Amino acid sequence: MNALRSPERSARDVGPLLERLARHVDAADGSRYRQITNAMTGEPLGRVPHCSAADVAAAASRARAVQRDWAARPIGERAAVLLRFHDLVLARQDEVLDLLQLENGKARRHAFEEVIDVCLTARYYAHTAEEYLKPKRRQGVQLVLTEVWEHHHPKGLVGIISPWNYPLTLGISDAIPAIVAGNAVLAKPDDRTPFSALWAVSLLEEAGMPKGLVQLVTGPGSELGTPIIEQADFLMFTGSTSTGRHVAKQAAERLIDCSMELGGKNALLVLDDADVSRAAAGAVRAAFSNAGQLCISIERIYVAKPLWEDFVGAFVKATKAMTLSGALDYSADMGSLISETQLQTVTDHVNDAVAKGATALAGGRARPDIGPYFYEPTILTDVREGMDAFADETFGPVVSLYPVESEREAIDKANDSDFGLNFAVWTNDAARGRRVAAQLQAGTVNVNGAYAAAWASVDAPMGGMKDSGIGRRHGEHGILKYTESQTIATERLLPVGAPTWARADRYARVMTTGLRLLRRLPGVK
Repeated sequence: MNALRSPERSARDVGPLLERLARHVDAADGSRYRQITNAMTGEPLGRVPHCSAADVAAAASRARAVQRDWAARPIGERAAVLLRFHDLVLARQDEVLDLLQLENGKARRHAFEEVIDVCLTARYYAHTAEEYLKPKRRQGVQLVLTEVWEHHHPKGLVGIISPWNYPLTLGISDAIPAIVAGNAVLAKPDDRTPFSALWAVSLLEEAGMPKGLVQLVTGPGSELGTPIIEQADFLMFTGSTSTGRHVAKQAAERLIDCSMELGGKNALLVLDDADVSRAAAGAVRAAFSNAGQLCISIERIYVAKPLWEDFVGAFVKATKAMTLSGALDYSADMGSLISETQLQTVTDHVNDAVAKGATALAGGRARPDIGPYFYEPTILTDVREGMDAFADETFGPVVSLYPVESEREAIDKANDSDFGLNFAVWTNDAARGRRVAAQLQAGTVNVNGAYAAAWASVDAPMGGMKDSGIGRRHGEHGILKYTESQTIATERLLPVGAPTWARADRYARVMTTGLRLLRRLPGVK
């Protein structure tokens, strides 16, 4: 395993930026702060206010005060803000790439994926929001006699609770369609990674978004989660399934809608006609991007037996050749885990599996010589039921390999999970890949890819089946969920129902005849 020590680069390089970003958070008690840790070194990075429930309520009030005027602006004007934001993100990307690496520990190439994602999302909704949100004519019950229009109004205040693993993408990309739809946003980034989201909000305001429309509060979810739910008109949550269940109950009590992306134990299928070298390279990306701290990363790989030896050899070789580093440049293939807690989870899963009979073909150990939370990308075989790594989400650079006799066995074993977020299929036959993919119980499936194609295709919905979540982000679903739909129907000449001058029995006979005739007319719904 190649390794590079972190370069000599002090957190003081970004100190002024961190201090400026922290001032975007309003807290009544100016003496309470939370220290943020540099994930590469374990040393202090910066600090942000420790907000309270009262701060959440005050932030919600400020956001609502701005939202009404924002919603009254033409959609095109709101969309123009997103395009200017898109340009600013590209121009200032080095700033946020440093922030992402320092507060999260990820390799720069994986941090850049967040920059791409934010820009793709902003550009997409800037160009599509008006079409999605404009009033639409719908077919009336009495054809020409009933005129029906569908309208979409902003929910008002959207609450967003985001995790630490993709602090820019998940910290702001879900807010982008919400604000262009006319909403205000009350957001809480994870208390370990607040700076990337704060940076994005500052750029949105520079791009012309009204100051205060997006309010960020900083602090632990255990203290601020419930107050946010109590203030919001809609909730977007990304996190663990266990926390998601709790959040969903609270949202249900308030009768507010919610959308959630939750956990995964994602599977990759290597079919018997796959290109082994391409599949092995794809598996490296699928399993070890962002050090495996990715809800849509792969933790299970099912390999057709005829390809087993060749695939395992190629995959192990490619994995052992990876470079681990905390460098603030593009030299690393993989960076650090986020924290001691995450390192311990990964260590426990691997040690438990090996103690119970699994074999580590690559990796399997921490690398404190590089940084306090580094762990080698790890490939396990002989993982079986009863081991922690078998069914539980590891959320780290650990993947288990399984030989399968047939395509049917691969599909069945992939589906034998409580989770269904993102799967992958490798084959030389695209039609076969789509056919197999359609049988997999996952919200997104990539054929001959890891995760990027489905995620980055923002015109298509993204989300999970089973315990992996409810609702969808991206596409039409990703913006209309932040609106209240309204139907306005206007009657002309004749009412719906029997007119006062007609006998009810005759009206019923006429309508019955009419329905029978209309059934045969194409285009009539």
